[in-house]
Amino acid sequence: MTPGLRGGRLLVATPSLVDPNFAHTVILLLEHGDEGAVGLVVNRPSEVALSTALPQWRGTAVHPPVVFLGGPVQRDAVIALGRVDGPVAGAQPILAGVAVVDLSEFAAGEADVRVFAGYAGWGAGQLEDEVASGGWFVVDARPPDPFSAQPEGLWAGVLQRQGGLFATVSPDPTMN
Repeated sequence: MTPGLRGGRLLVATPSLVDPNFAHTVILLLEHGDEGAVGLVVNRPSEVALSTALPQWRGTAVHPPVVFLGGPVQRDAVIALGRVDGPVAGAQPILAGVAVVDLSEFAAGEADVRVFAGYAGWGAGQLEDEVASGGWFVVDARPPDPFSAQPEGLWAGVLQRQGGLFATVSPDPTMN
């Protein structure tokens, strides 16, 4: 396994990653192990209002209150992240204050949520190869990242806060 790849970290697409599924994405890793990895793209809002897709959760949706496109795998699968304080039934902690929540067990109104359709997945060794070939930066996540009110600016914001050369990365690969 590549050092630094673990649940609770961010994958930030490098400008050279031009696959339309992942260009300029920020992915929160949920799991990483010998069998592969799973994560959620946290900066791709859809146009589907959460109040339309899951009306019972409309009052707890983090702004913008839409379903996010979590990745190209199983786009009909629903995964939710919640802001939590400590252990909560139906919640699997990912990083401090952030958990994957089971919407069937989790009470609406118990925490702010962001709902994702689909996820990003990698087979054994696949993500390690993509990182080694320069497709991803691996950086620490902060609890507000998956709930950004301005998801379109998250890619640049995460890179800028890294400082050094990261802060000067242009979204245009010809400029780097």
